[in-house]
Amino acid sequence: MKSFRSVLLVAILISLVCSNVAFAQSGADVYKTKCAMCHGPDGKKENPGMGVKALTSADIQGKSEADLIASVSKGKGKMPGYAGKLTDDQIKQVVAYVKTLK
Repeated sequence: MKSFRSVLLVAILISLVCSNVAFAQSGADVYKTKCAMCHGPDGKKENPGMGVKALTSADIQGKSEADLIASVSKGKGKMPGYAGKLTDDQIKQVVAYVKTLK
């Protein structure tokens, strides 16, 4: 009986984790809905008047993940902060996606 409970508990935990993963937005999906309008679909859009730099630039790509997370969370220049609008995990996913842009 004790082993049955353990197996049942493990099965429940696995199903919860899998369902959360299935419904989580990837960094690319979040980028497309929240970032692409200003930064472009490939991160290469620049708009000096708005202070938008290409996310593919050496300046942006050279920043640490922690710095980029802070910029997305708190905002920078004319870019609004997304803390409270996106979860911490979504912000981390977006930053990880931005780091893949070349």
